[in-house]
Amino acid sequence: MPPDLLTTGRAAELLGSSRQHVVDMCARGELSFVWVGRHRRVPYSEIDRIVRPRLTRDQERSLWLHRAVAGRLVTNPRSVLTKARNNIEKLARIHEGTLAGDYVERWRILLSQGTDAVLDALTSTAPEARELRQNSPFAGVLPEDERQACLQAFRDHWRGEHAA
Repeated sequence: MPPDLLTTGRAAELLGSSRQHVVDMCARGELSFVWVGRHRRVPYSEIDRIVRPRLTRDQERSLWLHRAVAGRLVTNPRSVLTKARNNIEKLARIHEGTLAGDYVERWRILLSQGTDAVLDALTSTAPEARELRQNSPFAGVLPEDERQACLQAFRDHWRGEHAA
């Protein structure tokens, strides 16, 4: 059996569900599968699709920009973290008592946890990180020419990878 084909039992383990639930998903057409003899086999890519849903264009664009910020962070952590902390102070005054203010406080906590925690938030595709990046305190970290180059590279990537 090819290594990228999973038994329904293994697929269930990865999804945190029962084997029967995976079989039912296959029967309803929610999961692609192939028959191997009399047994269903689920491609790993199907599990990955469910566990890690695709990012929207805006989410992926934000991820690209924040990966560029992460590059700056690993080469000059003190400068990047100082800029973010200064931005947080300004944002906290502007957004006090709002949902955006809650994100500012979450960033403040992350910044206090150190560079590794910040890097994780900048580059993760997890839902929490996606939300945090929408309220980023890293404005001004990238010089404008670098920011524009990153956005152009993203547009080229999007056209190439996501063409219909």
